[in-house]
This record gives sequence, C-alpha cells and structure tokens, in this order.
Amino acid sequence: MPAEPSLRMTARETIALLTGAAGFTEHRPPPRTLPPDGPLGWAGYDAARKRAAERTGEDESVVYGTGVVGDRECVLLSFEFGFLGGSLGQLTGDRLEAAYGLALTRRLPLVALVATGGSRMQEGMVALTQLQRVAAASTRLRAAGLAQIAVVRDPTTGGGWATVGAGADVVLALPGAQVGFAGSRVRPPDADPYAYSAEGQFAAGQVDAVVPGAELPGTVALWLRALGAGGVGEEPRSAAPLPRARPSSASGLPASGREAVERARSSQRPRAEAYLADYFTVRLPLHGDRCGSTDPGLLTGFGLRADGQPVAYVAQCGTATRPAGYRAAARTIRLADGLGVPVLTLVDTPGAANDAEAERAGAGAAIADTFAAIAAARVPVTTLVIGEGGSGGALALAAPGNTHVTADSYFSVIAPELAAAILKRPPEETGATADQLRLRPQDLVELGIARSIVS
Repeated sequence: MPAEPSLRMTARETIALLTGAAGFTEHRPPPRTLPPDGPLGWAGYDAARKRAAERTGEDESVVYGTGVVGDRECVLLSFEFGFLGGSLGQLTGDRLEAAYGLALTRRLPLVALVATGGSRMQEGMVALTQLQRVAAASTRLRAAGLAQIAVVRDPTTGGGWATVGAGADVVLALPGAQVGFAGSRVRPPDADPYAYSAEGQFAAGQVDAVVPGAELPGTVALWLRALGAGGVGEEPRSAAPLPRARPSSASGLPASGREAVERARSSQRPRAEAYLADYFTVRLPLHGDRCGSTDPGLLTGFGLRADGQPVAYVAQCGTATRPAGYRAAARTIRLADGLGVPVLTLVDTPGAANDAEAERAGAGAAIADTFAAIAAARVPVTTLVIGEGGSGGALALAAPGNTHVTADSYFSVIAPELAAAILKRPPEETGATADQLRLRPQDLVELGIARSIVS
C-alpha cells in the first residue's frame, strides 16, 4: 500500500498526485514587471521574493496549466505555500485570472489545489484587490456552466479560502488541514481550533468531504465525471430516469386513505438509501448548507448511473426537513442546473420542521428558495414520492408536471390528523378525513398531481 501523501506537499507534487503518468502542461501569463520592492516600495520585498524562489524553485506562489485527472482533461492551479506562504500578490492574481481564463477558453473544468495564508502584506491593498479579480473570473466560469472543484490543503486561510476555496462548486479537504478565514496568528486567542480545521468545517457544512490524500486522485476523477460537461450552449440532457420501485412488505394499492398513510409511515417501507443504492453505481455527496448547518435527514449530491450518466439527487429520508436541508437542496439544484445535469428528487417527509429553532433558522425563506430553485431550473427535474408527502415541506421538492409516486406513498395538503384537529373532528374521524383529502397514489394520478404510479 502506498504511503499517505504529506499534508505539506509542494504545488507540483500535489499536481503530480492527481495527474500521475498523464502529466501536466504548465502555462504562464504574459510577463509583468513590478516596480522595485513592489507596488508599495516595501523595503526588502525583492530580497524576500528572491529567497522564496531559491528555496522553492518557483517564481510565484501559484502554478497552473492543463492536465488529465482520471479520464478528464481539466485546468489545474496549485498554490506553493513555500513561496511567501502561498500568499496572493499582483502577479499571483495574474496567474489565477489566467487559469480561470484558460478554463473558459478551453471549456474545461477547473481544479484548484489551495494552500495559502491569504493576501500579501508587502503589496497592501493592491494584493487584497486580487480577490476581486478572482471572484470575477470565477463568476465568468460559472456563467459558462463549467465546474469548479477546490481541494483545500494545509493551511488554507484568508482571502484564498474566501474565494478560490469556499467559492468553488465542490470543496474537498485533506485531513488535518487548517481551514478558515482567520489564520492562526490573527484569530482570537481562546478560539476553538477545531472550528478552523477541515473536520470542523465539514461538521459546519462548509466542506463537502474530507478526503485522505491517497484517495484524492480517484475522488477528484469521479467528481469530474459526475459534474458532467454540460453548461451554457450545450445540448440539454435528457431527464433523469425514474427509479425502480423497491420491494415492499405490502402489495397492491391502498384501499383507503388511512391505509395509504399507514403504509407510507411503515418502518418496513424502503427508504431513500435503498432507492439511491439501486439507482447509482457511484454516489458523491454534497454536504451542508454553507450557512453553518447540516440536515442529516436530507441527502444531496451527484452520482453516476451504470451507463455513466451523471444525475444530481436530493432525497428526503422520512424526517421533518430542516432549513439547512432546504438550503442544501436549493444549492444542489442550482449547481446541477448551471452544469446541465438532470436532477432526481425523492420526496419523503411528514413536513417541514416547525419548531422554534427551525423558525429562527429561516424555515420559510429556505423553503421559498427551494421552490424557486426548481421553478427556475432549465434542466429536467424528476420526482418520485417514496413515502410521506407532507404539505409544502414535501411539495417544495416536487417537480411540476414530472412527479411520480410509489404504492407506499401519499401526498396531502396536510396530515389527516392535523386536518381533523383543525376541523374540530374527533380522532375517530381521522380515517374519513384521509379519504376526503384524496391522498392515495391512485387519487394523485386521477387528480393530475402525479403522472404515474411506479410499480
């Protein structure tokens, strides 16, 4: 078994880890000459740059070019932390902008291998404004429908984290890496170091996966395949195929509304994990809402089917969906839409979480954003209701005109127990209320809410 790569690999070692024998073709922007000791005339800056060049063999803190990862060509940019802490200056900005521009011109995805301490003090505000250049270049790439993957190494802090790193579509991190906006010398002295680690950022929903170095080439290669080639101006992809119905303990269609609800709530009914495992040969989860929270009851990500087709997925797992879940869902749908990848949603929730914490976390706004993401999607969205379809919390993930149901599901404006309570009916009338709501799978097809019953 090969040794685990070092956490502090050089820029070129990290590129070589991903490209292997496929190799790497370096590019350089047109040369620019800085004034003596840089734009601020910072005494000793030229000498510091010379020492950094002698120590690392590089003449700037970023290396970029084209290479092949797995079977996909991409643009790679890699930070050399040994060159003035991987910091960003004016010449670094030239290289970063050129790397994004190369990806745009060649219509290639961009993989950024980040290790930086932030903006270069010796260039002052000139250095800081390089972040605006990076943000603009990243935005142009996103508008063209080209994927951006960041691998954050040790350390990734400051503006490099807040643009190249956290601004990517997918963020992977090496175990044990220091990751955060505040570097170790500027954060509060009593700050919890876990919050500034790859693992802490994953727990907070800011990183999609923590990937051991030995697994990085294979993981990045799969992501490049799963994010597709899509993009603006490309042929639209066909809709995601419908999943197959998974074996259930019940047979046939429910005879009553009460039976439909009982079957949807049964612990014996197949859940989202069973459907996703059957549907995909490879699944690559996206993690978190990028606002500091996660919802373990909602699964999102991209996957590859047996024929190689990439599909994005959003799947409820039978629990009340929290605001973080809806935000993660909206993020996934918009990313898939920008990349031209079709979307599959699996609906299974008693409804949106309605506790005080959910309200404080912006439940209404998060649900509204999910409705908006599906309404705006240009790629086809396919929905299968596999269990409970509880009110607006379920409908937010349902594709208008392309929703299907299983025999173990129901979809209702409100749960029958709550409907009976609102109507001041005794509990024994809950079954009759369920019938009145016409929430069975066959009712939903007859009403035009669902296109078909998947059996």
